Amino acid sequence: MGLEVESRPSDSPYVERVWRSRSEHVDQMTSIAAAGWDLVFWEHRGQVSVAVHGPETKAATAPVPEDATFFGITFSLGTTMPHLPVSRLVNDTAEIPDATRRSFWLKGSSWDVPGYDDAEAFVRRMAREEVLVRDPIVAAVLGEAPPDVSERTVQRRFLAATGLTQGAIRQIDRARQAAVLIQEGVPVHDVIHRLGYFDQPHLARSLTRFVGRTATQLGDRAAPMPLSLLYKT
Repeated sequence: MGLEVESRPSDSPYVERVWRSRSEHVDQMTSIAAAGWDLVFWEHRGQVSVAVHGPETKAATAPVPEDATFFGITFSLGTTMPHLPVSRLVNDTAEIPDATRRSFWLKGSSWDVPGYDDAEAFVRRMAREEVLVRDPIVAAVLGEAPPDVSERTVQRRFLAATGLTQGAIRQIDRARQAAVLIQEGVPVHDVIHRLGYFDQPHLARSLTRFVGRTATQLGDRAAPMPLSLLYKT
């Protein structure tokens, strides 16, 4: 009981991960900082809702509707909907109105509600109709093939496409990696060495800010409040 979460990677260049979850006898969770944004669908007491959740720059307590089902698509960094810029959604959410179990409206058109197994087909239509685009400069930098442009241009494009600086993205990703390793039982001193933290206090500050848990709390499987989606990249 609590918050059951299942996820899978995707072979789409636009998608980082596809996930689904169910809540039972839980009314809040610790929402971990995340550099990407999500399109989320959920049903609670027969009511279907759709929203775009922007990047989160710090951990926070978030409400969870009890006995609800959720499905979400986490988009890859650099992917954005031009009509709803990610830069305006940092630590924020944009609800999409008029959703039903079968369809919802997006940028003036009706769309079938996708599912866990056919999310990529839905994303392909988004890209085909240019509802979704991916910044090639951001994609190149993330693929470790820096384009022949100035560092100022890279910084500007990163901020526009992700809402975050490259430094903020690295800090968030490192803290999430640290949390995964600690949950897997890797000793704290090994985590510090692997991920380049200065010392244990540095790691502790990062975990508290971005994950909302200490190393000890991450190792406690009986923690009273569940975490949002956390996975190895």
